[in-house]
Amino acid sequence: MAPSEETKTHPDEGSVSLPIDLSPRAVEEDSSFEDELLDDTLELVADLAETRTRLLAEVGQIIVGQKDVLDQVLTALFAKGHCVMTGVPGLAKTLMVSSLAKTLSLDFKRIQFTPDLMPTDITGTMVLADGDQGHRSFTFQSGPIFTNMLLADEINRTPPKTQAALLEGMQERHVSVGGVTYPLPEPFLVLATQNPIEQEGTYTLPEAQLDRFLFMINVDYPSMEEEQEILIKTTVDSIPRLAAMLTREQIMRFQNLVRRVPVSKYVANYAARLARSTRPSDSIAPDFIPKWVQWGCGPRAGQALLLAAKSHVLLSGRFNVSVQDIRKFVHPVFRHRFGLNFTAVSEGYDTDTIIDWLLEAVPVIQDDEAKAGFFGRLLGGKKKASVK
Repeated sequence: MAPSEETKTHPDEGSVSLPIDLSPRAVEEDSSFEDELLDDTLELVADLAETRTRLLAEVGQIIVGQKDVLDQVLTALFAKGHCVMTGVPGLAKTLMVSSLAKTLSLDFKRIQFTPDLMPTDITGTMVLADGDQGHRSFTFQSGPIFTNMLLADEINRTPPKTQAALLEGMQERHVSVGGVTYPLPEPFLVLATQNPIEQEGTYTLPEAQLDRFLFMINVDYPSMEEEQEILIKTTVDSIPRLAAMLTREQIMRFQNLVRRVPVSKYVANYAARLARSTRPSDSIAPDFIPKWVQWGCGPRAGQALLLAAKSHVLLSGRFNVSVQDIRKFVHPVFRHRFGLNFTAVSEGYDTDTIIDWLLEAVPVIQDDEAKAGFFGRLLGGKKKASVK
C-alpha cells in the first residue's frame, strides 16, 4: 500500500510531518519524441487508456477485485519486466494470469515447481530422434519456458539449481542448451508466485534472481463485498469466455515505445537518490538506514523505477513522467531489492515500512547543503530539507 502524504512515525524520532508538493518542475519539452512517431502509433497510444479500461473490465468477469495487482502486471508487461507475486493460497493468482493472457492474445503455460523438478523440465533438452535414411541424431525438444506468459507457480519450492534455469531466459530472453542458443518468443513475461506462510520444504530465492524481477507484488485478501461476489460467481455452472483486446504485435509496439518515453534529469535524479538512499554506506542515506538495513538497492532498482513509470504513463494515455509516477512504484520495485539486518527483523519491521520512511525522508528536490539524514536534520535544528 502506498504511503500517505500526511504524517509518518519513526521509532526513534516520534511523529514528524513533511509537506510535499509533487508538482513536476518546468522542463524542456522533448518535441522530437512525438514528431518521430507515426500517426497510427499516436492514435494507438491515445486509445490505450480506453483499451486498458476495457481489458480490466473483461478480466473482471472472472476476477473480482485485485485491480492494483492487474495494473502492476500490465505495467510490467509493457516495460518488458517480470513479476513475483506473494500471497496466501486461494487468491486466484493462477486464474488471474491465465485470464489476462487470454485478453492479450498471448500463449500461456504454467509450471508447478516441486523439489524434484529439473532444469531441463523448464528449458527443454536434447533427445535422440530418428532422421532420414535411418540415421539417428539429437534434436532439441523445447520446454515450457518457450511461451509468452510463463507462470512459475510456487517458485520457492524447487532447489536453487532449478530456480537458476529461469535466469538466462529472464535476463537475456534466450535459452542455451547443448551449446546452442534458442531465442524465446516475444513478448516474454515470467510471473512467479510464492506462499508467504508455509516455508517448510522451500528454498529462498537468491538475491541475484529476485533482482531480475521488476516487481514484487503483494496479493492481499479481497474486501467483504468482493469476497461475496467471488462466492456467487464461482459457484455457477459456467465461466464467461474472454475476448482478446490487444494483439501480440500491438503489445510489442508498445513495449518498444516505452523505451522512447522521455524522462527529465530532475525525475531521474529523484529515482537515483531513492535507490542510493537505501545503501547504509552512502553519504545521502537517512539516519535510520544504517541502523535497520544490511544492504541496499543496486542500480537496477533505479532502472526499474523509470521503466515502470514510463509504462504507466503510456497506459494512462500520457507521455511525460512525473515524480508522482516514480513514487507510485517504489514499493513493488524496492521491497525485494534490499535486506534488513537482524535488529530490524527482530523488531518486527519489514521492507515496506522502511520504504514508507524513505519516501518521507528523501527530498523531492535535492538539498546539497543539508545533511542527508532527514530526521536528524529536522529534530537537530539543522537546515530543513528543501522539499517542494
